[in-house]
Amino acid sequence: MARKPEAEKHGKSNRDKIVDALMALLAEKPIEEIGFGEIAARAGLTLAQCRGEFASLVAILAAHMKEVDRKVLAGGEPDVAEEPPRERLFDVLMRRLETLGPRKEAMRSLLRSAGRSPGLAIALSGLAVRSMQWMLTAADIGAAGTRGMVRAQGLALLYGQVLRTWVDDDDPGLARTMAALDRQLARGARWSGFVDDLCRLVPSRWRRRERPRRRTRHGNGGAGEDPVAA
Repeated sequence: MARKPEAEKHGKSNRDKIVDALMALLAEKPIEEIGFGEIAARAGLTLAQCRGEFASLVAILAAHMKEVDRKVLAGGEPDVAEEPPRERLFDVLMRRLETLGPRKEAMRSLLRSAGRSPGLAIALSGLAVRSMQWMLTAADIGAAGTRGMVRAQGLALLYGQVLRTWVDDDDPGLARTMAALDRQLARGARWSGFVDDLCRLVPSRWRRRERPRRRTRHGNGGAGEDPVAA
């Protein structure tokens, strides 16, 4: 018996229908068993329409993560702005998990598949780092430059650990998830402090390494071999 397309709803764009279709399928089977033909059928679209919107399954996942980012960024609480950075980030990441709530089965499926496929894990990691830059910014924590990128990469790793707790946390209050997030953010705070110290130290070390070279080169007065080139 033919399945009626679940995404046949008024007001949804083709992109939204495709994202919804993939996430619904992920709740039923691993991503390696899902093809565009099945996504098109579930979304109620043609293959040509799907191809016009997305080139790959990873691109669909990227669109889903972008939509989650948008919802989290739009849902900030004004009274949290006065809290310490760790509390602000806790609030942002919990909002993200609440936004993902209806897609928990799909996320569980993705985590399992990523554990079996290094290629998928790398692709998802890249998407996660980009999202975490936005989450850091939402928490008013610097996410620009090299330091910000390192912070985002570290946050993506710890958030991935929290997700593994969250997908198996059936408590409506998410007590286990909140405890895991609190532990991971404590570790992240120590890591961020290390990164800050490292970024302050590295330039001065480079300056100390460069000075002897210039003095040696000038000390030769142009005679003999250049010790830098030798």
